[in-house]
Amino acid sequence: MSIHTPDDVLRASAAWVWFPRDSEQANDHLQLVRYPPRFGGGVRASQVRSSGNAAAVLDHAIERTRSWGESQLTFWTNPSDSPDLEDELRRRGAEHIDTVAVLAGGIAELDVDVPANVTAEIVSTLAQVREVDAINVPVWEQAALDEGGLRVELEEVVSNLDSGAGVRVLGRLDGRAVSTGGSTIVDGFTRLWGAATLAEARGHGAYRAVLAERLRASAERGATTALVKGRIATSAPILRRVGFRHFGDERAYRVKV
Repeated sequence: MSIHTPDDVLRASAAWVWFPRDSEQANDHLQLVRYPPRFGGGVRASQVRSSGNAAAVLDHAIERTRSWGESQLTFWTNPSDSPDLEDELRRRGAEHIDTVAVLAGGIAELDVDVPANVTAEIVSTLAQVREVDAINVPVWEQAALDEGGLRVELEEVVSNLDSGAGVRVLGRLDGRAVSTGGSTIVDGFTRLWGAATLAEARGHGAYRAVLAERLRASAERGATTALVKGRIATSAPILRRVGFRHFGDERAYRVKV
C-alpha cells in the first residue's frame, strides 16, 4: 500500500518542475525556465506563489521572457497556484495547447500486462543512450545530440542510476528499440516522465513494458507511489486501466510575447 495521501499527491504534483541541461531559471512570483534551443527554446512557467494579482504576475512573466530574448511563453496551470492565472490567460487570448491528467497509484497496487514480444531494459551504455535519442528526436521534435552530448547524457543517466535517484528505460518490440521513458525518485514518489514511442510502434505494448520496468526499478529503490502527468488522448487511458487514479488536470497555455 502507498503511504501517500491525496493531498501528498497534489503537493508532489505542484512541486514537480524540470530544468533541462543548459537551461536558465528564475523564481520570483512564479517559476520560469528558459529552455535551450535543442528543446525548441521558449520559456515554461508554473508554480505561482505571489502576493500580486493575476495580471501583474503574467506581466512579470512576459517581461522576463522578453528580457531573455524569447518570443514564446508556455504556462502550465496547477490547482495550487496563487493567484490562479487561467482566467487572465484566457482574457488575453492565450492559446490552450495541451492538457495532462495528474495520475498516481501505489506501485504495489498497479498491474501492467506486457506482451511476450516486448522487452524493457535499464539504460547504462552509450549505445542505449544513442537508441533513446533516436526515439526522442522524432517524437518530441527536438534536435539530435552530437557525440559529446550523448556522452554527457550517459554521464547523467549513470550518475542517477548509481545514486538511486532514478532510471532511464528503453523498450524493444521484437528486438528493435521503439520506446523510452524515465523516472526520478523524490520523497517516496517516483515521477514518471519523458515517455515516448515511435509512431509506427504504438499500440503493441512497448509503452506498457517501459512503464512496468520503471515501476519495478523504482520500487527496488524505495519508492512507494508512482506519479505521472499523462496526456489525456494518449497515455492517460492506459494508465487508468492499469490502476492509476485521477487527481485532476493541468493545462498548458501559449502566449506570444
